[in-house]
Amino acid sequence: MKRITDAVTWVGKIDWELRKFHGDEYSTNRGSSYNSYLVRDKKTVLIDTVWKPYSEEFIQGLSNILDLSSIDAIIANHAEIDHSGALPMLMERIPHTPIYCTANGVKSLKGHYHKDWDFRVVKTGDTLPLGDRELIFIEAPMLHWPDSMMCYLTQESILFSNDAFGQHYASEFLFNDLVDQDELYVEALKYYANILTPFSPLVLKKIEEVLSLKLPVQMICPSHGVIWRKNPTQIVEKYLEWAKDYQEDQITIVYDTMWEGTRRLAEGIAQGIGKVAPKTEVKLYNLSKTDKNDVIAQVFRSKGIFVGSPTINRGVLTSLASFFEEVKGLGMKKKKAAAFGCYGWSGESVKILTEQLASCGFEVAEEGLKILWEPDENALEKASEFGARVARYW
Repeated sequence: MKRITDAVTWVGKIDWELRKFHGDEYSTNRGSSYNSYLVRDKKTVLIDTVWKPYSEEFIQGLSNILDLSSIDAIIANHAEIDHSGALPMLMERIPHTPIYCTANGVKSLKGHYHKDWDFRVVKTGDTLPLGDRELIFIEAPMLHWPDSMMCYLTQESILFSNDAFGQHYASEFLFNDLVDQDELYVEALKYYANILTPFSPLVLKKIEEVLSLKLPVQMICPSHGVIWRKNPTQIVEKYLEWAKDYQEDQITIVYDTMWEGTRRLAEGIAQGIGKVAPKTEVKLYNLSKTDKNDVIAQVFRSKGIFVGSPTINRGVLTSLASFFEEVKGLGMKKKKAAAFGCYGWSGESVKILTEQLASCGFEVAEEGLKILWEPDENALEKASEFGARVARYW
């Protein structure tokens, strides 16, 4: 239990061991937290719970600081299991406690738990008086589920932002100003790139809507990671940047290789870029040896990417195939791309990569670089020229 203000207590769970999220889809190399908040005024309200494996621990912790029957309402900002997992066990103890959520939240919670609890549907602008304070509800559909919402606590001026503005980042320090800033922003950008990028137009619209309410914000309390208390709107400003087809002066080369030939081409391309754009940051990643979510975060930062694979079974290596499945769904915009690869016999990989890049919405620079057999010095010079030629275009 950690005090946030006189009225608000953090009652969540820090998960230091978590390394995968959304099944095995998202890497959480620095762990995460499941943030639950207790608001005490004349009425006592619980905002979200924790992931199911920690249900018993969570409820025992709550029981240590209050009589569970004194909880007057539960706010379900989002029904995904990492937010609501302890709800069934909690509701066994306080079955008649009303649950405030969106209409889609009712569908989602019923779909997960098949219980007909006392649901109270709320919309943007609805309020829940607590005494000296009140909660104001703000629907946030598709940030990042249809049921998502935020809520704002008056007097404390706290925005409970749900999945927006969060990070998968475990720390015993509760607040943004107490943690390593580089680590914090690496995880915040990775979180946005891998989870919220498809919804960037909605992010912009929702931020503008929240700003139009002209509510003072002293803190932003997300569902994962640290609480933003020092200059809390700094993360809002970052989201406004990231949502506008974000890119830096960076080119990322993503590849996989069988017998090192495609790797050598990647390095030749990097050298060529360096000749014509010495101030552009160039990063190389072998997808079979690098965390895919970290690579996607680098692609998100980039103005252009090169993607390479040798041909295998008339196709591409499987790390590239799964990479494209991820990137296609993210819908990144206004980024340029080109393909390359070695082959021994049929040589379809570069054509397949080029088609996949186009299907992901990248602006393909040219047909791509296709090298027969192991690259010799002449082939490596071609790779350098290819990198330089394309980089000039970018």
